[in-house]
Amino acid sequence: MNNDQLIRITRYFRSLNRLKTIGLEKVFAHNLADAAGVSAAIVRKDFSQLGIHGQKRGGYEIHDLLVSLGEILGKGDSQNCIIIGCGRIGKALMHYNGFEPDGIRIVAGFDSDPLVYSDASHPVPIYPISRIDEVVEALEVTAGIITVPEQAASDSYDRLLKAGVMGILNFSPITLKPQATEDGRVPVVHNINIALELEQIFYELKFPKAK
Repeated sequence: MNNDQLIRITRYFRSLNRLKTIGLEKVFAHNLADAAGVSAAIVRKDFSQLGIHGQKRGGYEIHDLLVSLGEILGKGDSQNCIIIGCGRIGKALMHYNGFEPDGIRIVAGFDSDPLVYSDASHPVPIYPISRIDEVVEALEVTAGIITVPEQAASDSYDRLLKAGVMGILNFSPITLKPQATEDGRVPVVHNINIALELEQIFYELKFPKAK
């Protein structure tokens, strides 16, 4: 499965969860096509390649699709996530309730400021940075989100790797590169530089791509 197809499968899964919550039991390819921004033919091709087949009249049972796609996306596995850096971005992510339908749980936050980690008003507990190892082990954490300032990004990254967290989403201003751990494992690192993305948008607005 290539990256484009993985993104589409994830979008199908999210759309199916939304449709399920409003009481629907069956879905058609064109419904999922709208959610993923592709054609119905691509939806059917994706499902066919994954060994998923609809009913004779072209529809799919939502429950069956969720089970099949959930297995493909590893939704049965532990998907507990922690946040390092509980400033504005970190707090916003902790308060966001849209992760749960996708099987993702923000289970803890970490910060170096005692005023932050002693505040019990947050939806998840916040701990001092020194407790990352024990919390990761106790809660079976598989992914971490870094939302710290530039000067603390590398240290936060190292702490996550040493704690055994192999999936990292980086919102800090610097780019973090995958580096093998002592046991030879290579983490999955996604860097999201919001300022850079905005600059790209402004550039494309100023210099539209030829169609």
